[in-house]
Amino acid sequence: MSTPLPTINSARRLVIKLGSSLVADAVTASANRGWMQSLAADIATLRAAGKDIILVSSGAVALGRPLVGLTGGRLTLEEKQAAAAAGQPLLMQAWQEAFAGHGLHVGQLLLTLEDSEQRRRYLNARSTFTTLLSHGLIPIVNENDTVATAELKFGDNDRLAARVAVMTSADMLVLFSDIDGLYNADPRKQPTAEHLARIDRITPEILAMGGDAASALSSGGMRTKLDAAVMATKAGCHMAIARGDAPHPLLALEQGARASWFVAAATPAQARKHWIATAVSPRGAVVVDDGAATALRSGKSLLPAGVRTVEGAFERGDTVAIRTLDGTVLACGITAYGSVEAAKIAGQKTGAIAALLGYEGRDTMIHRDDLAML
Repeated sequence: MSTPLPTINSARRLVIKLGSSLVADAVTASANRGWMQSLAADIATLRAAGKDIILVSSGAVALGRPLVGLTGGRLTLEEKQAAAAAGQPLLMQAWQEAFAGHGLHVGQLLLTLEDSEQRRRYLNARSTFTTLLSHGLIPIVNENDTVATAELKFGDNDRLAARVAVMTSADMLVLFSDIDGLYNADPRKQPTAEHLARIDRITPEILAMGGDAASALSSGGMRTKLDAAVMATKAGCHMAIARGDAPHPLLALEQGARASWFVAAATPAQARKHWIATAVSPRGAVVVDDGAATALRSGKSLLPAGVRTVEGAFERGDTVAIRTLDGTVLACGITAYGSVEAAKIAGQKTGAIAALLGYEGRDTMIHRDDLAML
């Protein structure tokens, strides 16, 4: 028997992707402020219930086009960069005003593909998300169109949203669009096309159902949404494709609005720990004392004080083996320090890190969320 469909209220950390056609009016190229305020009200309710919310919002290019006199047709890369530069402040202002009535503040993150693939940038972006969320802010993400080149672009915010969901260990991703989910054929061309309410496995047949973008303001299509579903579900994140153009779309989805749900087989924590344990060969090792080994077995993070020795050459963000004094490999984890820094602080109390390294480092050598017991 299959498990029940996920619900918005069951999410712990929710990433919401919004296309340009939702955020910007196609005729006036101005922000859809009434709709944005209704979504902000939905999000405020979820925040009050203790949920973490991240928005991946398109719209900067659409809002910036009239400011730089680009009102028709597709844009060159340079024109898109200029429109994004002009429109991004307007987009953030509209979101800040939408949330202000609920006592919420927003934080802007502009990402490029490199930020999700280069180790240090990935870790720094992940830490920024974590800090913003811990202080109650709503991170609002967009692709950094002003600096991204054609070779370095995500290409659409569907895939960007999936990257953000993976980066932040979100357990739910919602792609709001102008269609209520996945069909086995294009419903605009075939009225008898069948809607798929639940997808437990993304097969080649499912991927073949992808299509092209339907809106002049959108850059994604159903295929990019399916690519996002592959990324998200592999990371233990449920994903929904839902229609978002009516007011209060999150409330509607929670109340049973039609959508296609891609159901993940594992939780984000399980998927991440499995990846740490199996997907990457350790670049080095740290040897821990008996007290640290006991703490790790009870689910704690690895502190510098529990490390006896550091072996091999590795950098921050690499996977390392964790061994006990008798040589047993106890765990694998993603280290917050390179081998040079790790050796300097091994065996030392957390309070001594700044003096030893010359900067304020992280309290943990390997955080428990980045650690898989073997």
